[in-house]
Amino acid sequence: MKYSVSCKLGYDVEEETVCFFNLQPAQFDRQVILDEHLDLDGGREVDRFTMGESGNRFFKVVAPPGKLMVRYRAEVDLDPLVEDPAGVGQVAPIDLPLDVLPHLNPSRFCQSDRLRAFAFRQFGEFAPGHQRVTAICNWIHDNLEYLPGSSHGTTSAVDTIIDHAGVCRDFAHLGITLCRAMDIPARYVSAYAFRLDPPDFHATFEAFLGGRWYLFDATRKAALDGLIRIGVGRDAAEVSFSSFFGKAKPDEMEVAISSPDRAADGPLTTDAVSLSER
Repeated sequence: MKYSVSCKLGYDVEEETVCFFNLQPAQFDRQVILDEHLDLDGGREVDRFTMGESGNRFFKVVAPPGKLMVRYRAEVDLDPLVEDPAGVGQVAPIDLPLDVLPHLNPSRFCQSDRLRAFAFRQFGEFAPGHQRVTAICNWIHDNLEYLPGSSHGTTSAVDTIIDHAGVCRDFAHLGITLCRAMDIPARYVSAYAFRLDPPDFHATFEAFLGGRWYLFDATRKAALDGLIRIGVGRDAAEVSFSSFFGKAKPDEMEVAISSPDRAADGPLTTDAVSLSER
């Protein structure tokens, strides 16, 4: 199924600044980039690179004082794997691939070691696997208020569970944390999200179940089978769509996603959705 994605990011640059951007969709078997264009005003691109393990794609820009404008658009062919969630079980730690093990560990925003007792008390009765992760997402959705402005760049999963409020980034961090606390590897996903209203970059997460990574969104605000993955990491610290070394303030942002192949309404899928090749 084909999708069009785009973004426009504007910055007020006070001094020469080095900028790293991770806003291009990843390229892999189930997500193929058919065409893409990047335009810069007020800066010059000096490098592009792809992280080998994650496939995250970055480009580096040097911007002089003044206005920096970044415009990106792409056409993407998305072919997610959709399965019956009843057959997706949890993988025992002894059977996990070695490259998945880091996603069992606590990280900066996901202190899973601090929520282990709570997680097993709250979700231990659910069948291990997709059902358990869905129960985690249901609890987050039902017990947290989605409240823009309620968190900031240093808010962690523990902060979120105390405050009972957050945005997609915080919902994803808490989902990851509770999964890891129950010995389920989980990782952060940044994405363009079909049916997200208002359009924006979106944060979800993936859990490693049944031998592959499956998508989950505790906000229930976007279509799982319409997520165009940008990047993955242990948490948001590894998947920021922009990072700056210098002085630059964001002053404009537009994000869009559309598809000629599907309607913009209809029920969200409750199936198990994966973009993983594994």
